[in-house]
Amino acid sequence: MKHYLWLPFLIIFFFKTTTSFAESSYVLPYPPPMPGSFLYKIRLVSEKIQKYWYFGNFGQFSYSLKQSDKYLVEAKTLFEYRQYLLGTQALKKSDVYFSETKPYLIRARKEGKNISKNMSFIKDAGLKHIEVLDKLELQVPKTFVWKPEKSFPSTLDLKESIRRSILIRSKSL
Repeated sequence: MKHYLWLPFLIIFFFKTTTSFAESSYVLPYPPPMPGSFLYKIRLVSEKIQKYWYFGNFGQFSYSLKQSDKYLVEAKTLFEYRQYLLGTQALKKSDVYFSETKPYLIRARKEGKNISKNMSFIKDAGLKHIEVLDKLELQVPKTFVWKPEKSFPSTLDLKESIRRSILIRSKSL
């Protein structure tokens, strides 16, 4: 009788199907402190200090990619909470940092350094970023009208911002 109790678990174990949406094994960081948090300003100051801690082409590459990851996760989180203005600002920062990564590698190659490992690393990061942005594009509206209290409203073209970010990352592939 005891042997029959395990039968449903064995059936589930053997016939369980898993689907994976991940195209890349690259792992994004945990969300950083968000705008509005008292730690956010400390994080911004810390980022400015860290920029000088990373020196050399590989150090600046690593710093830029790390910052791009942070701002992408921040943008994703803000978009999920429908904070579209702050999300687009974070996405633009992520774009700037991501577009800075490849020039550092090109400079390192000109100096005679082997960049093949870092090039595959940036391709993995680009794939992961595109994967996150593709999912995000399905969740956000095409446009959003931002209405500040004491100013004129402005229209945010969210899908276009995400497509531009995808294009920046696809250049690294």
